Parts: sequence; structure tokens; C-alpha cells
Amino acid sequence: MHEQTLAAEIIHTGVGLHSGIHCQVRILPAAPDSGRYFVRVDLPGAPIIPAQVAAVSQTLLSTQLGTGEVTVRTVEHLLAALAGMGVDNARIEINGPEVPLLDGSAKVWVESIAQVGLVSQTATNPQNYVLINEPIWVRQDDAFVCAFPAPSLCFTYGIHFELPAIGSQWYSWRPNPGLENISFASEVAPARTFALLHQIEYLQKSGLIKGGSLDNALVCGPQGWLNPPLRFANEPVRHKILDLVGDISLVGKLPCAHFLAYKASHNLHVQLARKIWDLKQGNS
Repeated sequence: MHEQTLAAEIIHTGVGLHSGIHCQVRILPAAPDSGRYFVRVDLPGAPIIPAQVAAVSQTLLSTQLGTGEVTVRTVEHLLAALAGMGVDNARIEINGPEVPLLDGSAKVWVESIAQVGLVSQTATNPQNYVLINEPIWVRQDDAFVCAFPAPSLCFTYGIHFELPAIGSQWYSWRPNPGLENISFASEVAPARTFALLHQIEYLQKSGLIKGGSLDNALVCGPQGWLNPPLRFANEPVRHKILDLVGDISLVGKLPCAHFLAYKASHNLHVQLARKIWDLKQGNS
């Protein structure tokens, strides 16, 4: 059983979606079995926050991790990029409270990972892996997310919005064997976060999306998209798969399963991840 880490460091700087604070992220190679973890280098003692579901402290319009009073927000796109590109172990140094949104997708992270390359490592801890032998699910009203036993990894997502430009969308992503990195980089990573025009004023008054703009998020209104063109005709649902990959990565190695979601949220994603984590701990 092999793990992988980065062959060299990656550095990016940008603004956080909700905080509006500019931060720098430096991603470094890490030892086998160390997993993916954040280090708040701007704080005394450089506290560590593991990228594990047990560390999730908030799921309001993003996923936030925390240890005690120390937090890091909007981790899902970066974590999806690392997991989708096969980076099992990474030290993520950040000098602020929120991962930069960059262009609203995982495209920049993925391109940087591809540029520096990966190094193969020998894993020694079998607890890093979990098998899905029975269906697992969570739901709220008509929204749900579940994991089914499957011979290969697959993510399927459905969304529905009253706005005609979005409507109902379904999409499945199954990594191509041997070409997982290329598949994720081309089919999922470029999909950007999106917002509904009629919700923006409320979110801003609630102290959210301080760093949001037409440069880092798609915005949809009754007349259509304010900042076309889209990268995919179904870019919104592809972005939801990106979010789901990032949230499920909080269990460690992505389990071999078929993940199916409909109208779900970070909260439901994390609830499912917690159930998988409990299963993993029970098997250890």
C-alpha cells in the first residue's frame, strides 16, 4: 500500500471568500502516515489543525476546521485538490484564518500539484484505509448524501434551483484507472463556486462573502449568469462534486465507494464523513 506526497513546495496567496483577509498558503511534503494537516504559522507556537472530520468546527457555506480556539476556514477546495491528485500527506502552512479562494475552483491548486509532481511513499498504517461494506447515508428533508459499496470510486451529484440558468443538473465523475489525476484535473477541479444573486445582500449583511467577487465566483440571477462564460454547461453541479470530494477527504484516503448526493450541503457531507470515520475507527 503506497502513499504519496509532494515532490516540492507550493505557494499561493489570495483572499478568503468569507473573511476577506489575504493569506499565503505554503504546502510542503510530509512524512508517510502524517496525513494532510494545517499549520497556523501566524499564531504563537504554530498550532496544528489536522484535516480530519473530528476537527470540523463549522459548516456554514464552507467547511471550517479547528483545534481549541484556532481555526482555518474554507478548506474544501484545497483538500479536494490534494485528495483528487493523490496527495496523501501534506503540511499546509497558512498565515491567516481562511484558505484563499483563488478563482473559486481547485484549478490553480491542481495545476501547481501537477507542476511540482509527487513522490511515492510506503504506508505503514492500515488504519488509513476504510472499506464500505454496507450503505451509509444521511438526509434532511429531500436532501441526502450516501455511500454505497462499489468496485471503484465514483461520485454522483444532483442539484435543483428555480433559476432557469441552473435548473436541475446531474453529473457523475468516475476516475479513469491509471489516469485519476488527469481525470480530476480536467473534469472536476476547474468548476467554480457559484452564488445566487438574490441571496448576496443577505449574506453580506450576515458578515459573509466579504472576499467574494465576479472574479472568484459565478453569480446567477433570473436573467442568467452575470459573469459568463461557464467552463462547463453544468459547472454548478460539478462544483458540488468538488466540495464533496474535499469534505469526504477528511476521513483520510478516499474510500472505494459510490458517493451519491442530492441537494446536499457541507453539513450533510460532513455528517456522512463522520459516519465513515466512525466505521474506520471501529475497524481499527
